Amino acid sequence: MTTPRDPAREAARRELAKRMYHENDPGLFQRALNAFWDWLDRLFSSAASATPGGTLGLIVVVLFVVAVLAALWWRLGIPRRQPASAAVLFDDRPRSAAEHRAAGEAHAAQSHWNQAVQERMRAIVRSLEERALLDVRPGRTADEAAAEAGRTLPSHLGRLVAAAREFDDVTYGGRRASKDSYHRIAELDRDLERTRPALAHSAASTASPAHNTRQGDAE
Repeated sequence: MTTPRDPAREAARRELAKRMYHENDPGLFQRALNAFWDWLDRLFSSAASATPGGTLGLIVVVLFVVAVLAALWWRLGIPRRQPASAAVLFDDRPRSAAEHRAAGEAHAAQSHWNQAVQERMRAIVRSLEERALLDVRPGRTADEAAAEAGRTLPSHLGRLVAAAREFDDVTYGGRRASKDSYHRIAELDRDLERTRPALAHSAASTASPAHNTRQGDAE
């Protein structure tokens, strides 16, 4: 007696569905991995057939792309996020005001105005720290330095704030500095070098009446 085709097919399907026949089947992860490698193989084969030179040509293209990416990585380094508020004045390596001025002048000589403005602003702040008109404080921003220096040098407060704004604009704001902006900050640097702090004048004016009083008492 011959079993009809459809019932035979159904019986075979039920038999093959039994667990004993699937104990060694790959798991879900293995099946997904196999599907991925199959897809990658098809993609590679398609790319090789579309590339002049076949597989060898594709390998040359891939190596070229890897070389370009490696060169960019070496040139640009790891991308770093900019701070969310304001740019910090100094990096990790401390330098003197004279060194910052020299760096600013070197950048200006090459018309690198952004770097020139940055270095000249750093020279201003470092000079004030060296003269003990500002406390040495890592992580200080240009705005903070301008505000603090303005309390000791009030006649220059407006120019200090403007210079700090120039520094922030080119360091954090993505703007380009100009020759004029550099020369304004360089002139401020020179003027500050010739300026005595308000604290010294106040101390002198305070001492003068006391000295006159002692003279009067002596007479």
